[in-house]
Amino acid sequence: MNEEVKMYIDEAKEQMQSSIAHLDNELSKLRAGKANPKILNDVTVDYYGSPTPLAQVANIASPDPRTITVQPWEKSMLATIQKAILNSNLGFNPDNNGEVVRINIPPLTEERRRDLVKQAKTITETTRVSLRNARRDAIDELKKMVKNGLPEDVEKDAENEVQKITDSYNKKVDEVFAVKEKEIMTI
Repeated sequence: MNEEVKMYIDEAKEQMQSSIAHLDNELSKLRAGKANPKILNDVTVDYYGSPTPLAQVANIASPDPRTITVQPWEKSMLATIQKAILNSNLGFNPDNNGEVVRINIPPLTEERRRDLVKQAKTITETTRVSLRNARRDAIDELKKMVKNGLPEDVEKDAENEVQKITDSYNKKVDEVFAVKEKEIMTI
C-alpha cells in the first residue's frame, strides 16, 4: 500500500483511539453508586489567588465504597476545599472535621441510575460521531489522492480498511458502554 495512504489510515486510527480514551475519561466521571476519586477531577480550588485542580492541593482517597476523603496538604485549605466541592454542582455535601473533608456518597435511586445511563449513552453517541468524523476525513483525503493520480482500486481497498477500523472501534465503544451501564445499574 502507498505510504501516503497508510499515513491517512494511521491518522484515522489515532483519532479513533483518542476518541476511545476520551470516552473512558468521561465515563469514569459518572458516579456509579460507589465512591470514585475521579468524580472530583474537575473541581478547582482558589489556591493563593489562582484556580488550581483539587488533586494538586490535597490527597484524594476512597477508604470505603461510600466515602471519599480529601486531605489537604495545608490545613488552612480545608474551608476552601469544602466550599469548592459545594460549588461544583456535584450534589455532594462535604463534611469538614478539622483534619479531612469527608464526602459521603448516598446510594443511587432507580430513577437516578436510569438518568446516569442516559447520560452515558449521550457521551457514547458523541464518541460515535467523532469516530465517523475521523472515517470521513480519511476517506475525503483518499478521494483527493485519486484526483492526484492514485489508482481507484487502491483507494477502494483503503476505504474498506478504514471502514473495518471504524467498525472495530465502534465495537469497542459498545463494550465500554456495556461495562459502564452494568456498573451503574448494579446495586
